[in-house]
Amino acid sequence: MVRGIQRRDFLKGAATAGAVGLAGCTGGGGGGPTIRYGVLMPETGDLGSLGTTMRDGGRLPARQIEDEIDYSLDVQTEDTETNPQAGISSAQSLVDSGYPAVVGPAASNVNLQVTREVFIPNETVGISPSSTAPAVTDLEDDDYIFRTCPSDALQGPVMAQVVVDEFDASTAATLYLNDNYGQALEESFVNAFESEHDGQVPNRVSFEPEQSSYASQLGTALNDNPDVLMVVGFPQSGITLFRDYYSNYADDYGGSIIVPDGLIDSSLPEEVGNDMEDVWGTAPSAAGPGADFFADLYEEEWGNSPEVFNAQSYDAAAVTILASVAADADEPDGTAIRDNLRTVANPDGTEVGPSELADAVGMVADGESVNYVGASSPVDFDDNGDMRAVSYDVSRYLDGGLEVQRTIDFEN
Repeated sequence: MVRGIQRRDFLKGAATAGAVGLAGCTGGGGGGPTIRYGVLMPETGDLGSLGTTMRDGGRLPARQIEDEIDYSLDVQTEDTETNPQAGISSAQSLVDSGYPAVVGPAASNVNLQVTREVFIPNETVGISPSSTAPAVTDLEDDDYIFRTCPSDALQGPVMAQVVVDEFDASTAATLYLNDNYGQALEESFVNAFESEHDGQVPNRVSFEPEQSSYASQLGTALNDNPDVLMVVGFPQSGITLFRDYYSNYADDYGGSIIVPDGLIDSSLPEEVGNDMEDVWGTAPSAAGPGADFFADLYEEEWGNSPEVFNAQSYDAAAVTILASVAADADEPDGTAIRDNLRTVANPDGTEVGPSELADAVGMVADGESVNYVGASSPVDFDDNGDMRAVSYDVSRYLDGGLEVQRTIDFEN
């Protein structure tokens, strides 16, 4: 039976940890082998509002089972600040401290640099819950880099399909963050919209993060009054961008807006000061067999409902824990964890999910074959470390929050 850790216990522990950010989870079994992993997320910066919830998703499996298994659990969190150089420094700190696997980073421009500069050279496993850039698939990583989210090579066509289905769009403009994430997703959308739906995209406008105003970029993108405006960005920049949009352009623009996962944030309408009901979005869904259990556990532990990519963070941590046990070592290294990830995550074996995680640890320790099926998806890794089957939620901002309109399933 899973023990729900009370929030007062967490707050007490957080006060003890102080600014270092140590999520010190010491297992209830005590004296057994140690399972160690890091959680590297943007707690501050442009993606900070979503990164903190992804961090908590990555910490949750350890907190869930810490008193139920005969292992010690050691989890360390670090902040990337949504900045590649800060991410590299924080990642190196985790590696230097002996953490063989890391859940994260989140943003693709951070993940691609961290993996190349730190994880791959140091034979450390990295499992990102939200780095969706197609370039992650093609990393020369010696199989150390995985992700529990899908590639934007899929999300671009999904967004193109949605704007045709929902808005009957034949023209679009794009306004996108000038980094690996924004550039790749914008290109994926444009290619799909033009080649698969005979659409036209006359204005494609990039922007830098966390600027004081995006009024001019909005004006350029909307110049030809496209049927739909596709915006790629992160919440902090999104707040400013949408404030500018509703102050200067919304009354005259007759089209609709679509955003991807980076701007799926339930707090965005309140921050912007508008219900944003003309904004639709797509994001990888939490549609795995353990989704409901995870959502209840997350809310019990942290006092709020999970956000986008939180389930993917949980699954990344869960398979890291199981792979560490399967490695059958007192303190497994990154190579041993890497070599056992598909063993515990992919068929065949006894299916285990979030609700059986503690039992699954015991089963793996006893040499039993398991197949982890997660909160976000079945969590089957292909040869590139990508997901084989995923789902996307199509959502809309309504009544000051987000409401899922439908779900689209994909299988590679």
